[in-house]
Amino acid sequence: MKRILALALMLLAGGSLYAQQSFLENQKMYPKVGEAYRQKEELIRKEFEKKGLAYPARYIFIRSFKLDSEMEIWVKNNPQDTFRLFKSYRVCTLSGKMGPKRREGDRQVPEGFYYINDFNPNSNYHLSLGINYPNFSDRLLSDPKRPGSEIYIHGNCITVGCIPLTDEFIDEVYILAVNAKNAGQDFIPVHVFPVKFSNSRSVDYLSGVPVTDSISRPFWADLRTAYDYFEKHHKLPVVMIDDKGKYTL
Repeated sequence: MKRILALALMLLAGGSLYAQQSFLENQKMYPKVGEAYRQKEELIRKEFEKKGLAYPARYIFIRSFKLDSEMEIWVKNNPQDTFRLFKSYRVCTLSGKMGPKRREGDRQVPEGFYYINDFNPNSNYHLSLGINYPNFSDRLLSDPKRPGSEIYIHGNCITVGCIPLTDEFIDEVYILAVNAKNAGQDFIPVHVFPVKFSNSRSVDYLSGVPVTDSISRPFWADLRTAYDYFEKHHKLPVVMIDDKGKYTL
């Protein structure tokens, strides 16, 4: 009886320790994440030091540009700080065309304002970070029955509507996101734009894209307003969604 009681106490203690395990420690238990930290963390730390940034970043912000095939990671360590650019990553390929995602199977990469809502250390695409598509705006403006889902930033360098990076790059982005989540950033913002609005050639291209509706260009104008705000202040704009699905700032 004493042996059974002792075993029960050990199991309870183990459960308590597991409950107290940090998000970072839990993620590192997965083979691909643990290997990413072993291979990449010291290199990332040195890049932070070289740029005068404190590692690990407690807050990160992700911006992705479809036409420009680029994804940026911005970082800061205190809520009142402005964001600073850590690194830009090349996005492997683009699926679909300019414009938001509006239905399942349209191969479109979403455009709009999102946040990370899933960490998948066992992804079929190496590692992956889910974004909360469809958001409230998407639900109002997309196919009501089949708007699509499961949009990720992931590795393997292939896509049918997600944001694909090389495995080497997703290792770094995943580490930065895990560190921020572990530090308490529950909502890691992800802004997805059709183009980088500071790139005049990309803006010219977008201006020439044929549209068959009256919504697309005002939609892109709203996205540009948010882009311009961040470019000027290096702080996140407060984005609201009205009852028609329109983004308002």
